[in-house]
Amino acid sequence: MSATAVSARLAVEIEPIDPARDAARLQRWLAHPRSRFWEMADLDVAQVRAYLETIADDARRGGWLGRVDGEAAFYVETYEPDTLLPPDVFRAEHGDIGMHLLIAPPAGDPTTGFTSAVMRGVMRFCLGTAQEGGLGRSRVVVEPDVRNEPILAKNAAAGFRVLGEVDLLAEGRVKRAALSVCTRDDFAASPLGAGWAGERSPLPHLTADLAAHAHRHLVVKALSELSHERLIAPTPLADGRWEVAEGDVRYTFRARLLPLEHWAIDPASVRRERDGAELELDVLELILELQPRLGIPDQLVSVYLEELSSTLASAAGKRRRALDGAAPTAEGLLEASFPETEAAMTEGHPGFLANNGRIGFSHADWSAFAPENGRRTRLVWVAAAREHTHLSLGRGLDEVTHLEQALTADERRAFAERLADAGHDPAGFHLLPLHPWQAEHRLPVTFAADVARGHLVLLGRSADEYQAQQSIRTFLNLTRPGAPYVKVALAIQNMGFLRGLSPAYMRDTPAINDWVADTVASDATFAESGFAVLRERAAIGYTGDVYHRTPTPSPHRKMLAALWRESPVPLIGPGERLVTMAALLHRDHEGSAYATTLIRASGRSPEEWLRAYLHAYLRPLVHGVLGHDLAFMPHGENLILVLREHTVARAFMKDIGEEVAVLGPRGLPPEVERIRAEAPGSEKALAIFTDVFDGVLRHLAAILDADGLLPAQAFWRLVAECLDRYEGDHPDLARGLAGDVDLRAGSFAHSCLNRLQLRNTLQMVDLANQAESLLYAGEMPNPVARV
Repeated sequence: MSATAVSARLAVEIEPIDPARDAARLQRWLAHPRSRFWEMADLDVAQVRAYLETIADDARRGGWLGRVDGEAAFYVETYEPDTLLPPDVFRAEHGDIGMHLLIAPPAGDPTTGFTSAVMRGVMRFCLGTAQEGGLGRSRVVVEPDVRNEPILAKNAAAGFRVLGEVDLLAEGRVKRAALSVCTRDDFAASPLGAGWAGERSPLPHLTADLAAHAHRHLVVKALSELSHERLIAPTPLADGRWEVAEGDVRYTFRARLLPLEHWAIDPASVRRERDGAELELDVLELILELQPRLGIPDQLVSVYLEELSSTLASAAGKRRRALDGAAPTAEGLLEASFPETEAAMTEGHPGFLANNGRIGFSHADWSAFAPENGRRTRLVWVAAAREHTHLSLGRGLDEVTHLEQALTADERRAFAERLADAGHDPAGFHLLPLHPWQAEHRLPVTFAADVARGHLVLLGRSADEYQAQQSIRTFLNLTRPGAPYVKVALAIQNMGFLRGLSPAYMRDTPAINDWVADTVASDATFAESGFAVLRERAAIGYTGDVYHRTPTPSPHRKMLAALWRESPVPLIGPGERLVTMAALLHRDHEGSAYATTLIRASGRSPEEWLRAYLHAYLRPLVHGVLGHDLAFMPHGENLILVLREHTVARAFMKDIGEEVAVLGPRGLPPEVERIRAEAPGSEKALAIFTDVFDGVLRHLAAILDADGLLPAQAFWRLVAECLDRYEGDHPDLARGLAGDVDLRAGSFAHSCLNRLQLRNTLQMVDLANQAESLLYAGEMPNPVARV
């Protein structure tokens, strides 16, 4: 086995030692004063040869001769760590290898960079793959004498981390050693690891080409959505292009204006100019240039720019992942699993520009927890004192059954033992899951006093592995796919809110879900559409902290809570597949739309396919508003579609407890009263106009129009047809329970989402009074208005 590494000037090769050939050479090296830390200066050639033969005959050790530019220059000895290091000193992991290095005394003047080139070659040899001529190990272990300052410095340059100083027995004497380790990542990030063939950049997605692609995508989206919300008003040019000018900067582009003032901009046509000179597209610069029109408060513009920067980084990361082959194409999604589809999504909320803010996440956090990376993770569990915690359970669910669903028997047993070992009575505590980020950044700091008092007891990570869903706080159980979803608090700033969970809301969440589920299950129209809800069956919140006693509520009251939601996995039958509805608005990195791919794979006409989708999605939502004064939050992440033969057969609605509202005066149980938000008919209609027409169908219509499957006007005729069919089936409900809702009105109030985030990126709306927080931009022509 050999390995070759080329530095700027020196070529390093490593080959197995030959005791007969190399003993005399090595004996001269060991006898030199520079090799004193090897403690072998008194050996003669025969003794060195015998030593090397012992090494060569030991399957768990290895001796290697190193050459630099063809000349023998160093000796490397490798070993399994447990052969030299006692288990009470170092517990080896799979992939570890120990290493000793002896560099020959210089024959003449020292060569600049010689020792560095040797160390670099040795590390590549230990960590490189077999194809690279290496040993394929994942971590190198060394234990140099603490007095050997030159080798300690060189180890540091190679990325070694000192675990501590230990006493080791070697050759009959005790050596004080600096026990150190170096992983592949440590070496790749070190000065000597730079340029290693096996190295990846620590930020591989933040390259000029990927950033340029992300900037163009976001600039196009900004121009389109800000025009849609009438924050900017493009003016037509003589050549068929449009212009947006601010100060000395102008943007020009080609676009088609579709119903609902949807600007379908050709990405390749967008140009940014100053004084006739073309500039690079930069979405951050665009926001600063347009700030006078956008009305972002000066004190918040930097926060918005940070959210937008995070969105930019996420977009670049998603493209990098796709180009690396880690994300399926639209064609590949046809047979992808439900978790694979979730991880493949690229857009998030299609109307929001800064839709992946995640302020608080480091790059490592993004890599580990961002839904688009599809990583497996384990939740962290704490025990919370019952006197300060409220566990709410849905109808028919008791605590024992809830815990059996939420945790395995091994987890329940281990957590009880850990509580008992810490001197606590397990019966005095509820079990609460935390996001790993929350457990690291909030539990030991924000709630230090509660931990110290023993009101919160850290128990450890779950046995089950989970995958973050698009809503980032929600996790799908991968180990037990039928187990409930878990939604946890996550105190990062994302898309206009700190993403916590309110313990106060958690008290009523299961009861609200039971009431909504009963309403849906007992209604023939919902059943005929195949519409069902995924109930949030259990919820928990901790309120023993000092933040719950401050005069004014704050986001700190929303940092320790969780809920468990039914999984859709056990609810589908043979031949059915699950897919997030957000996938219908997804284009892959090659530009192919998943919706278009589905329609073509189904063998149905676009009209027939769309009718099936509208029957499963639009019809039940319209019935909720008109037949029950019940409004859901039906964006792409909140619905899970059931596909049969690549056609939408039915849908599951989720996120019920926090995002459902009763808009009329109908009677409600006391524990459900929190969701009442009475509104006049025009505002009730916005539950369809804003959340469905503008938030989802506008974007789907543009995709099918652009791909040549269905012109936008024909798309909206089918939407009108769906409404007509509902009216024909329910003439008594065509205008709602109070007769004041008109979904075929000529226009409706144009409620704008980006305006909310631009006004206050820290809290877009008052969750207790969302209707009064909304911002409007006049009236929007209704694409399904009666003619």
